[in-house]
Amino acid sequence: MASPTIPAVERVRPDTLCAAFQANVARYADAVALRTLGGGQTITWREYGERVRAIATGLAALGVRSGDTVALMLTNRPEFHLCDTAVLHAGATPFSVYNTNPVDLLAYQFGNAGNRTVICESQFVSRILDAVAEAATQGHRVERVIVVDEAPAGTVALAALESSTAPAGFDFESTWRAVRPDDLLTIVYTSGTTGPPKGVELTHTNFLENSRVIDQFGGGPDDRVISYLPDAHAANRWFAHYLTMLEGGRITTVADFTQVAAALAEVRPTVFLGVPRVWVKVKGALEERFAAERPPRRTLVRWAVGIGRIRARAASDGRALGFTERIQHSVAERLVLRPLRARLGFDRVRVAVTGSVAIPPDVHEFFLGMGLPLCEGYGMTECTAGATLNGPARIKIGTVGTPLPGAEVRLAADGEVLIRGKMVMRGYRDDPAETAETVDADGWLHTGDIGSFDADGYLSIVDRKKELIINAAGKNMSPANIENTIIENCPLAGAVVAIGEQRPFNTALICLDPDLAAAFARRIGLAAASPTELGTAPAVLAEIERGVAAANGKLSRVEQIKKYVVLGEVWEPGGDCLTATGKLRRAPIASRYTDTIEAMYS
Repeated sequence: MASPTIPAVERVRPDTLCAAFQANVARYADAVALRTLGGGQTITWREYGERVRAIATGLAALGVRSGDTVALMLTNRPEFHLCDTAVLHAGATPFSVYNTNPVDLLAYQFGNAGNRTVICESQFVSRILDAVAEAATQGHRVERVIVVDEAPAGTVALAALESSTAPAGFDFESTWRAVRPDDLLTIVYTSGTTGPPKGVELTHTNFLENSRVIDQFGGGPDDRVISYLPDAHAANRWFAHYLTMLEGGRITTVADFTQVAAALAEVRPTVFLGVPRVWVKVKGALEERFAAERPPRRTLVRWAVGIGRIRARAASDGRALGFTERIQHSVAERLVLRPLRARLGFDRVRVAVTGSVAIPPDVHEFFLGMGLPLCEGYGMTECTAGATLNGPARIKIGTVGTPLPGAEVRLAADGEVLIRGKMVMRGYRDDPAETAETVDADGWLHTGDIGSFDADGYLSIVDRKKELIINAAGKNMSPANIENTIIENCPLAGAVVAIGEQRPFNTALICLDPDLAAAFARRIGLAAASPTELGTAPAVLAEIERGVAAANGKLSRVEQIKKYVVLGEVWEPGGDCLTATGKLRRAPIASRYTDTIEAMYS
């Protein structure tokens, strides 16, 4: 069903997400707002609004009041959007926790947030109840667990909640209208790379101010978005939840990451968010596919992508293509690039976004060369996810763009990036000392990142201030730059950790990407299948060696990797070595692999 067009009247900018949502319910009532992959479940804006009213009423009947907090542990499914939005309309604050969080971390978050209610799926009930028990030993009581599917004894079924009678004194309309711009929109818990996660408090104003970036890439009821990243991640909430609450559009939820390729082909999204690891994997998979093509076709595809890269680099550098190059690109676009985007489901993407950590420049150039408008953004949860954007008007490879509307960005004397504006968080929950250390008296958010501006005002990020490597000779280096250079030259590499602090030379730990390594093995007829087997296969090791050598050719002499170890294991997000958002836990990695690291220096 086609989405209705916006009425030809001036739109009043809402001051809360509740007001924005209600405007969309009225404006796009019959358009589909939420759906699952394959369309097994579809919910129109009218139905979305009705169910939000019913759930908010049920929450009020259970005792949820204005100012309360409610935790959500859900996979990517329509019920997340229904429940999160309903909590807001009840005057309370929803926050998501990662589905991989262990019991002790959940208990800590429940205690810090002070929630008495949790909404989850049946598959998580056991862990939630254990966390509730653990939180009780620490003096915090969670009183009720709501289950969106099969509700076991002692929990509340979402269906039953939606049938609840409104308690005395509760009025849905007046409750959501009482939500103020400076009220809490959500709490987002940081990755916790250097300690317990901090609860970042974000208000309606924070998001609405941050959303002014929409003026650069547009938005509206015809947008199609795929929600597949965790909703505990600020960026996914921004692009695959709040954006449609503000602008309208349709969300397709995908609970299984392996189904994202199928979702792209089915949905043909107009807006697509992917963290750098997603783009690295897609590039690697495409290159494996190109390598498997018959010679004439393989040569044509590689030529077309190469011409696309030339065009992308020219646009990045701010120069025009020559006449011959323009003709070549026109042919490449018609014969290869446009059909390739259509086959992948990227043919209708108006804006694609990458962020969280730096994307390898070669990977960025590859997708720009394919004709995908992949914009790299920079920010952190503490500034509502974004402070700069490499916008579609001019995407400069190797930078994170220019400041967003309303954001002031400058560098401290030591090169640290500072951010100020209405998108900066209210503070860390129940941690005024940490808040004061992070946001100074003049309102500047100290990011902990070292950056630089070029002559055009584009920001580049060097690395985390505390993660810079200083070798035995006193040379400062960015481990992220070294790691990204290896990743972009070594398609089989998954996680890469550069080591060299107070050392005479740099070494690295390299984990294989299980999917790309397995695809490589199939292409060359290698029987080995597990990461452990592949990690010792001569052909795989030779491919890794080729990639590391290529990377070293692009690094300065002091940055080069002299020795490395390929680990026959996979690091999963949320484990000992990676945060839930895929960032390296450097201290635990160094501790876990002490013997392996020392052996490279012995």
